[in-house]
Order: sequence, then C-alpha cells, then structure tokens
Amino acid sequence: MTAAPADDVTPERQRDAERTRAEILDAATEEFASRGYAGGRVDEIAAKTRTTKRMIYYYFGSKQELYLAVLERAYAGIRRLEQELDVDHLDPARALRALAELTFDHHQSHPAFIRLVSIENIHHAEHLRTSPILPTLAAPAVDVLSGILERGRAAGLFRDDVDALDVHMVISAFCVFRTANRYTFEAIFGRDMLDAERSAQHRRMIGELLLEYLTAHVGRA
Repeated sequence: MTAAPADDVTPERQRDAERTRAEILDAATEEFASRGYAGGRVDEIAAKTRTTKRMIYYYFGSKQELYLAVLERAYAGIRRLEQELDVDHLDPARALRALAELTFDHHQSHPAFIRLVSIENIHHAEHLRTSPILPTLAAPAVDVLSGILERGRAAGLFRDDVDALDVHMVISAFCVFRTANRYTFEAIFGRDMLDAERSAQHRRMIGELLLEYLTAHVGRA
C-alpha cells in the first residue's frame, strides 16, 4: 500500500500527529532532565508513550535531534510567556516587578527546565548552538526588558549605565539558583528555598533588589 500524498492528510490525522509529537516531547523532557543527554534512553521514552522507538526517529530523526527539540521547546515556553506579558500599561517599576515575578513563577513550576539548562551547560551548549531558532530564543526577554528600562530612564527613575541583558542575568541568576541548588542548599543550611512561605518572600525580594539597584544614584549629585 502506498502512502497517502501529503495533500491528503486529514485534519484528524494531523491532530493525531501533533498529539503524538507532544507526548514524545513530554516524555523526552522528563527523561533527559532526569538522566541527562548521555544517560537518556530513547527506549524508555518510547515505553512511556503510545508509540515506538522507530516512530520517535520518524518524527525527530535521531536522539540528538530529539534532545535539541526538547531544549528548544523548553526555552520557547518561557520566551512565549515573556512576549505575551502585557506591561505597557504599567509604570516601569511595576512592569519590572511583573517580568521578574513571571520568571520566578515559571522557573519554580518548571524544575525540568532548570535541570535541562544545567545539563546543557555541562555540554558547553554544544547542542543548543546548532538550533536554527537560536536567535528567537533571546529576543523576547531582551526586547521586553529594553522597553521597560527605556521608559524608566525617560521618566528619570532608572540609572542609565546598565543594559537589558545585565538585568536579565540578575533575574535568571536569582530564579535559577533557588531551584537548581534546592537540595544542596537545604542539606547544608537546613532551609528549603522552595517552601511556600519562603517562596512568597523571595518573589517580593527579587523585585525589590532590582529596583534598589536600578534606582540607585538617580538624581543624586
């Protein structure tokens, strides 16, 4: 039996293909986040989905391409949220808090993302660097922050000697650390950084730290 031409693919079959692909990516995310790229097994991913190893390679080509697709989807998720964040109607200080809080909430609720980022850093980003969508993984975060900082400077609120990427780094450092180092921090200091009450305090803290720095020296001789 010959395969149906691409034009004959029905909407239902297309939806089935999209669901299957999403299921594979869900299972692969957990597998690679738990075991790393080298330790992740395509057989295990297939066993956790309604498909086969052969079908996984049909959709993604290879283990490396599947891992890259997992990374791309993980980064695209937070970038999409940043893009959708409506801060234009907020004053610059509140807008900055909103962006920091969005990052905080995302990273706390997506520990697999943090593990994937840590694993890819072990590999010196060798897989991520090959991504054809790499430029789109930076623009949303920098663009939103640049707009907030420009409005803050124009209003005489923010200092002008720091750029959007510096601010993004500070937000990421704070939010990633809490999840990436949760267990070692608790083992050494006896404090769970993701405890609900502690999390609420940290969520306020990141905004206050940013604003304290960005408003320092403004209007001073």
